[in-house]
Amino acid sequence: MQLNIREETQADHRKVEAVVRAAFENAEHTSGDEVGLVHRLRKSKAFVPAFSLVAEIGKEIVGHIMLTRLEIVGDDGAVHESLSLAPVSVLPAYQRRGFGGKLIERVHAIAKQAGERSIVLVGHPTYYPRFGYQRASRWGLRATFTVPDEAFMAIELVPGGLNGARGVIRYPPEFGI
Repeated sequence: MQLNIREETQADHRKVEAVVRAAFENAEHTSGDEVGLVHRLRKSKAFVPAFSLVAEIGKEIVGHIMLTRLEIVGDDGAVHESLSLAPVSVLPAYQRRGFGGKLIERVHAIAKQAGERSIVLVGHPTYYPRFGYQRASRWGLRATFTVPDEAFMAIELVPGGLNGARGVIRYPPEFGI
């Protein structure tokens, strides 16, 4: 089974939305609006096409991942750029085969190559640490909403990528946060 990961195209949108819907349909933690979030983010200033990837087997899209821009408003008033990982989706029939991890690793590599310094996410506290994510509080990062400390995570794509960024995460308005 050959997995191909590539940049999402406009022609993929409906298939990707079906993947996202199926991936979160029976998820333990879900907002119920992941498809709407993907749709809104694609139309936003935060959207970076190179950071929206699909995983396919043959001609079937089985997974999707998206990074979008966000800001960290530092305690000193400085604004630092970062990225948000949300959502990562894999069709239920293909989950637990490492495809989500391959999407995460690929999008990390692409973002790092593009000069990005860090990524923030809200996610499962036992899944994301295997890719290098740590509690965001380690860097003094805070959310504007209630989230368990262990589920609010960040990663430095380069050493020191979050140096001096201590402050509040400001998500794009499309997140509705």
